[in-house]
Amino acid sequence: MSTPPDATPRDATPPSAAVGPPPLGPAVDPTPRPLPARVPHRGASVTLEPLGLRHAEELWEAVRGADDSWAYLGYGPFADFGPFRTFLGGFCTTHDPIAWAVRPHLSGRAQGWLTLMEIQPAHAAIELGNIWFSPRMQRTRAATEAMFLLMRHAMDDLGYRRLVWKCNALNAPSRRAAARLGFVPEGEHRAHLVVKGRRRDTAWFSILEEEWPARRDAIAAWLEESNFDQHGRARRGLSGVDLGGVDLSGAAG
Repeated sequence: MSTPPDATPRDATPPSAAVGPPPLGPAVDPTPRPLPARVPHRGASVTLEPLGLRHAEELWEAVRGADDSWAYLGYGPFADFGPFRTFLGGFCTTHDPIAWAVRPHLSGRAQGWLTLMEIQPAHAAIELGNIWFSPRMQRTRAATEAMFLLMRHAMDDLGYRRLVWKCNALNAPSRRAAARLGFVPEGEHRAHLVVKGRRRDTAWFSILEEEWPARRDAIAAWLEESNFDQHGRARRGLSGVDLGGVDLSGAAG
């Protein structure tokens, strides 16, 4: 039986698929990146110390009375010091996430923690997350510098290609923080997790290696001593600094 002139035989390859190789992403350096180490990081306004039980009492002072701050985290609040110390004892020993206590120089007391997590050396991808700052420390120079120290460590010192920020899609303050630091929104994973018995949709953000220099320079400029008055208030907002021409308006919740 002959094939009609206007029909393509079933075993024939369409001409468009037979021309040239399939599209692929750009070639990258496949060398696995180093793992973060438990070492301190010191900035102008804050020091990050590898988290340990030695921080328990200071952090408990920061944690008490801040029950609303745990709404989007997978742990907390804590009724008393015993359960908190037990949590901290496990949290500070994991290698992924790897946690640092945050000690602002102004108070001299540990006021929170943050981590590098979801560490994928083979893919040069790493996440900044599991962040808890006391209400007193939130929206301060020390808070911004604490995050910046680990961002710079991951991208400059360790050479990661992709830096991730993700949060509960309903967490508007976290989404605003991502935009402020220059993370680019990537969309949401629906029904991604179950956290404390509730469905969590997760919003994803990232900074790639080619985007990082503009972000790094903008945040470093904002952190300069000259940007703060005698009361420690910033003279200009970080969101007003050039972040390389990327529209970040979609990141705000």
